[in-house]
Amino acid sequence: MPFPLGATPYTGGTNFAVVADGVPGVSAVQLCLLDPSDPGVTLRTVTMDERTCGVWHTFVPDVGPGQVYGFRVPARDPAKLLLDPYARRVTGTDYDLVAAASYGVQTAGLVPAGVVVDSTAPGLRSTSVRPWVPWEQTVVYEAHVKGLTRLHPAVPAHLRGTFLGVAHPAVIDHLRQLNVTTLELLPVYASVAEPGLKATNRRNYWGYSTLGYFAAHPGYASVPGHEVAEFVTMVDALHEAGIEVVLDVVYNHTCEGGPGLSVDLSTRGLAPDSYYLPDGRDLTGTGNTVNARTLPVIRLVTDSLRYWAETLGVDGFRFDLASVHARPDGGPFDAGSALLSAIAADPVLATRKLIAEPWDATGEGYAVGRFGPNWTEWNDRFRDTTRDFWRGVPGVRDLGYRLSGSSDLYAPQRRPWASINFVTAHDGFTLRDLVSYNDKHNEANGENNRDGHNHNRSWNHGVEGETTDPAVIALRTRTARNVAATMLLATGTPMITMGDEIWRTQGGNNNAYCQDNEISWLDWDLDEPERRDLLAFFRRTLGIRRAAPALRQGEFFEGRAPGSADGLPDLVWFTASGRVMNDHDWFDEGRQTIGMWINGHDVRGHTVAGQPLTDRSWLLLLHAGADPIELTLPGVPYATSYVPTVDTDRPTGEPLSTDGILSGSTVVLPGRTVWLLRARRHAMVTNPSSAGDASSS
Repeated sequence: MPFPLGATPYTGGTNFAVVADGVPGVSAVQLCLLDPSDPGVTLRTVTMDERTCGVWHTFVPDVGPGQVYGFRVPARDPAKLLLDPYARRVTGTDYDLVAAASYGVQTAGLVPAGVVVDSTAPGLRSTSVRPWVPWEQTVVYEAHVKGLTRLHPAVPAHLRGTFLGVAHPAVIDHLRQLNVTTLELLPVYASVAEPGLKATNRRNYWGYSTLGYFAAHPGYASVPGHEVAEFVTMVDALHEAGIEVVLDVVYNHTCEGGPGLSVDLSTRGLAPDSYYLPDGRDLTGTGNTVNARTLPVIRLVTDSLRYWAETLGVDGFRFDLASVHARPDGGPFDAGSALLSAIAADPVLATRKLIAEPWDATGEGYAVGRFGPNWTEWNDRFRDTTRDFWRGVPGVRDLGYRLSGSSDLYAPQRRPWASINFVTAHDGFTLRDLVSYNDKHNEANGENNRDGHNHNRSWNHGVEGETTDPAVIALRTRTARNVAATMLLATGTPMITMGDEIWRTQGGNNNAYCQDNEISWLDWDLDEPERRDLLAFFRRTLGIRRAAPALRQGEFFEGRAPGSADGLPDLVWFTASGRVMNDHDWFDEGRQTIGMWINGHDVRGHTVAGQPLTDRSWLLLLHAGADPIELTLPGVPYATSYVPTVDTDRPTGEPLSTDGILSGSTVVLPGRTVWLLRARRHAMVTNPSSAGDASSS
């Protein structure tokens, strides 16, 4: 049978199906059944003489789960053993570089092979109930399986760096106390070091070098060969805690290298014209860019996604360099490309969280705000604007868009939560390094500091790198709280990078992709007061966000009077003088202070039961100037008084006092500070259904 692709065990045998080059009767594809105890030994070679719909296939009796196998494609190189792209498990992630890169050299036993898996077997399928967290309630935490757990003191030594380490109660408790709803894991598909890295004895620690699109990375198993079962255990444990699992997936290129040094491990040796862009065109900077136009690619990607979603229980996917999927044959960006449309139209995948990294390695691939209605996007405009504002670049016009959900990018087809609001990510500085370094320090990567971004919009606060100067440390942690508060309190979907909440540093390395060591691993030591205080700040601020629907709106603000309980607009912007902002204020390029008043009587969205949401009203104040400023709080009808709720002038964000401040009062806002104030307002009972909330606001 030509479908399903891959190795599918049945009663009495296993069906094998693969897309590969060749001609039936002339250069047929060969199935190699290998000795499980020594994959260098071929037990049997089966000629796959049937080809249907472009797929080579054969049924082999008396072959079942546990059988190790690979393919040979005589039309390309009869000596190369090639991994099935659909293999559910791989024998390993090491390979002989010279053999794999040399034509005519036998590679059985020297490269990864596939293992037949019965995906219906107990323990190999997720049985948990999905949390189904609504987008407007989502808080993403981006982490690396090994980096998150390798140094965790409460995780048993044999589980550190594994899927079961992530499933440990101590790790899950940390995420829950942080008020995280969704764990986004850097690539967990089986990956290997690209040829260039392997030639220099380095590895791709991050995992953005996919070998198998259906196989979990064997290095993340505590027991060799149990990676599928342990992955499922992790997913089910997180689901039980109410936490979703999103995977960072790399369908834009494969691990087999590019111009100059390439290897035949799987698709490159099977059918390169079917899988890759023609003429060696490269949109990724890595070579072997996958062609989003071809049917084999569309099948591979959608089949893989469905397997991880349906069988293994995954709740969503973040697509690395997603613009590649919208550029068939390497052409111009098309949000309606066949591949993106196939994903969005799939009845399973359309119900999962779909996150695009909306660019590739070329200028033409930059597509922030241009993906379709089913997609959310990493919003680098939010990142850059937030970084600039808090390092002292004046002007608030763009900041207003970012704080209110980036309607300039995502309205009207999408919602504010389509904006994944991030300031740091795995690729770039950590939060601590962002405020500690002006320049990258990537010498340990072995590329003479040429790799990584050069324009980081960072600020070292007067000293490059670590320091014991208490004044510098105090200013750095203050800026870190300001940056974090902007992200956590802005409308949209916040994304936290692993360890930012406990002051993690990579020593100024902004591209630690090949650092499988303490540079990348999360240090859980909370002895430093800065670590404890920042953790308390994240927990507290996210707890406030979680309890306040007005701070996580499900629809865009319109600035309109809703005609409900109070007749006030849903959103009002204020100057430091307490005056409503006008066009002149927005275009004042010297402005460094802004106030955002959010009407809790007009929260966009509804409860699970379909009832309208109401909340208290809020005033968010951001002041990036170095000096204190006299600020007049908006008066009636916006509030009768204000209750301090978050104050970044304080190490944990907890205000010194929660006594109410009369509206219209003039107060002193310290330099470089964020305040979140809860607005107390007179009850305005013109709508009986909202009377209870209005009286408590």
